[in-house]
Amino acid sequence: MSETLHSQPFPRAALIGAGALIAGALLLAVLGRVSGIGTTSMPAVAAAAVRDLRFVDGADGSVAIYDSAGQVVAALPPGTNGFARGVLRGFARSRKLEHIGSQPPFRMTRWTDGRLTLADPSTGRIVDLDAFGPTNAEVFARLMTAAGGGVAGATVAADEQEHR
Repeated sequence: MSETLHSQPFPRAALIGAGALIAGALLLAVLGRVSGIGTTSMPAVAAAAVRDLRFVDGADGSVAIYDSAGQVVAALPPGTNGFARGVLRGFARSRKLEHIGSQPPFRMTRWTDGRLTLADPSTGRIVDLDAFGPTNAEVFARLMTAAGGGVAGATVAADEQEHR
């Protein structure tokens, strides 16, 4: 029985076809990478406003938000702002994996095209906050203009609607 398999060679046309298919796929991948055909990219825009912020967990479950001058600009009360807390947990996890503490600030940027991003310059991670909907992005958008002056007057609203 094994002699029967060795006496019949594999069809040459199938081998040539498979080789041509692999070569064609590689050629198209290189062409797409070099020419940009079939790729998606965001247009280059300038930053309209930038703000560095630090987020510090409180013993009661709140999160205090500090500006670059060390002034408290807002607070997230315990049990509220699930979207903001989720984003911050993701950033904290990235920092923990890279053995970076909570001291370096995050950078929030409002771009000239209206987008809002939160970036961690320490890890290189960037989150486009508008991708999660306008209601969720609004939580962070308020921080761009929050004046500070303490937690009492700058608490981020607890009763806002959040999309998950």
